[in-house]
Amino acid sequence: MLTNAARRRMFRQRMLTRNNRGQPGALHITLSFRTIQKILQFLSPAASSGPRQQAPALRPTLRPWVAVIDQIIKEDAALPKKLQTTATRIVQKLREEHGYTGCYNVVQEYVHEARTAASHRKRSAAESKKKKHHAELAKPLQKMDLPTAPSPQEKRAIPRPLPPPSSYGSSRRSLEEQTSSSRDRLFQRYHPSQRNHETEEQVFEWMQGVQQGAIPSAVLAKELSNVPLAEVEALRSAAAKGDLSQRNKAVGILGYLRGIRATPISSFLHVTEGCVFKWWRLFRKGGAKTLLTRKQRSDVKANKDSIKQAVFALLHSPPASHGFNRTTWKIADLKTVLSEDGFRPISPQVTRTVIKEAGWKWRHARIVLTSNDPDYRAKVDTIKKILSELKVGEEAFFSIDEFGPFAVKQKGGVKRVAPGDQYIVRQWQKSKGWLILTAALELSTNQVSHFYSRKKDTAEMIKMADLLRSQYHTYRTLYLSWDAASWHLSKELAAHLEKINQEALAEGFPIIKTAPLPACAQFLNVIESVFSGMAKAIIHNSDYPSTEAAIEAIECYFGERNEYFSEHPRRAGKKLWGMERVPSMFAEDQNCKDPMYQYPMGG
Repeated sequence: MLTNAARRRMFRQRMLTRNNRGQPGALHITLSFRTIQKILQFLSPAASSGPRQQAPALRPTLRPWVAVIDQIIKEDAALPKKLQTTATRIVQKLREEHGYTGCYNVVQEYVHEARTAASHRKRSAAESKKKKHHAELAKPLQKMDLPTAPSPQEKRAIPRPLPPPSSYGSSRRSLEEQTSSSRDRLFQRYHPSQRNHETEEQVFEWMQGVQQGAIPSAVLAKELSNVPLAEVEALRSAAAKGDLSQRNKAVGILGYLRGIRATPISSFLHVTEGCVFKWWRLFRKGGAKTLLTRKQRSDVKANKDSIKQAVFALLHSPPASHGFNRTTWKIADLKTVLSEDGFRPISPQVTRTVIKEAGWKWRHARIVLTSNDPDYRAKVDTIKKILSELKVGEEAFFSIDEFGPFAVKQKGGVKRVAPGDQYIVRQWQKSKGWLILTAALELSTNQVSHFYSRKKDTAEMIKMADLLRSQYHTYRTLYLSWDAASWHLSKELAAHLEKINQEALAEGFPIIKTAPLPACAQFLNVIESVFSGMAKAIIHNSDYPSTEAAIEAIECYFGERNEYFSEHPRRAGKKLWGMERVPSMFAEDQNCKDPMYQYPMGG
């Protein structure tokens, strides 16, 4: 392709002259003489002074059928664009009815140009009509006979309409009182402060400080003096520590109470102004609790506790106990059994949603959350019977397991960092030591007994039995429940328990009995939930300098937990140990084991 530089060079050197052999100079650039003539013609000053005009195509092969095409285009002018005759259909009609033998491209180009020109003419006509209408409106108004104002006598003669019966006896004062009372009802609890006049940059900086927790509670309470201190504290905590939805709501309401308008709030949070006003209505209705509580749809099957419990209770049991010759469940089999148990048909999507919201994936859950013990039902019923008949103060039931071994080094996990910062955990680290935690959870009092081991074997289980026997020596019977690990079911352990039970009456110690869990049923071991809460609280995102520091943190965690549950026998709230997955109680539908199945902090 010839560039502009080559064209200018040709124009300067006047390559139209012929060489000595009589050949045109265009051969030097392998272009014909006529092509170079056209190029130089358009590069001349006369041609470059105005826009290049392209002569209309003559289309001699289409001339006999132009009238037919124009008639078709004219008939289509009143139709919508989707109903107009296409170029393909016009060519087909010309060939079938008028003997057209030309190609499609010629017709298509002509139809396009004709319709474009018609649309331009139509648009120009509409614009001229609009201009004419505006010109007529701009003309001065002619004098018209306007009606004269009525005289005072005529005014007195005009009858006045009677007021409605509901307004008889009303006065201006009562109307003002009604307006004032409605306004008070509208802002009966909270109202925004006087609108401030800060710049948008200052407003954004203030809201960012609220999100990062940089503004003290005393400053916020002083700025929002018309709002109770408890509400301000709840909003400030949610703005700094809540999830994304709670943070946005808290920051938006704090800003609105401070006097910031909805426009900069919505711009900072990337939400609509209507969303800010909706949050304001919720806060005015019930305070921070109503604002920050996320409502779940009651009509969704996956949100019903009865369906969740039924799905997991069935998933935990082996399929063979329900007549299926399989080792793992299928969605269709779960649906069949649930329908037979009296539940309305549950779709596969509902089952998958229930499992997913619990933190599991179906392909993993169908293997990990299903026991293969043929005596599953008998063992679960035995544990349920023991717990239902447990006498507080005389009998105790312990859930026992080991946590670890885990390495003492820098741990990863979910962590909130400042914008621009990057939390890095080295993949290869030198371990500062390792630990195995052996613990027992008493279900009726929520007390944890623990010690540290160097290995998992029968000797550690014997040590745990002796420790519980001495700590609960005033009790009459102790039940030990653990999973089906080999060192939990060894003959040496059984012989030791039989020996100390024979000496129990003479020495004044309780009798120890076992209530083992079904095989492959770690999800029913309640202490797994306590281990999960401990890992989230003090192991994740940790970097202890030594094993002694890690042991000190574990001791502090279990010490505070035991002390709190000693003073408050009921279930704790959102305390440090509120990170536990499920309540510390035995239930067939519980998923005490962490969904990762193997703890990510292991080393």
